Amino acid sequence: MQYVLDNLDLVLKAFWVTIQLLVLSALASLALGTLLGAMRVGPVAVLRRFAALYVTIVRNTPLLVVFIFIFNAALDVRWLTQVPFLVKGVIALSIYTAAFVCEAVRSGINSVPVGQAEASRAIGMTFAGSMRHVVLPQSFRAVVPPLASVFIALAKNTSVAAVFGLTEATGRMRGFTNDQADDRTAIFVAFALGYIVIVEVISAGAFGLERRWKVAR
Repeated sequence: MQYVLDNLDLVLKAFWVTIQLLVLSALASLALGTLLGAMRVGPVAVLRRFAALYVTIVRNTPLLVVFIFIFNAALDVRWLTQVPFLVKGVIALSIYTAAFVCEAVRSGINSVPVGQAEASRAIGMTFAGSMRHVVLPQSFRAVVPPLASVFIALAKNTSVAAVFGLTEATGRMRGFTNDQADDRTAIFVAFALGYIVIVEVISAGAFGLERRWKVAR
């Protein structure tokens, strides 16, 4: 453990990269997943099928394959060659996580009584307006726990980025264990505690939101 304390600055920098991956990917996947969820229940058949196909393909594809695709695509797509590794990692994580966010959001939309949407359409709202002002605000109250689970999984999935040269927490841990094989147990415990803190923050935030919105009802 002393080795970890002696290199605490490197540990903090590594977890800072992990947090950046987590936060940026969570925001991007929430936006994309919500859009896909709305498309899945929308009136346009082509968009419904596209969203369903996206979810089916991505959910059945390993995250590592998504990373390989994004990082290898940089060799063929000119603008991707200029994108930093961190951004490529965010793109890969967002594409993957959005499929799971979509299903969580769709379940929340389906939990809202049909009469709510019908009433909003009856007073002249468009489908987009009904989703934005009536359906989604109610559905998000119901999907806080499943979304929290998705983002907890995302926090752990950021470790895949270590394979592609990003020095996030898992990548730094691997470097430490290679340099100090005798202390690998203490190093592993130290980094595991870091991940536990991140997961507990997500859980606490979700619990706080759920309790606040229950009171608001």
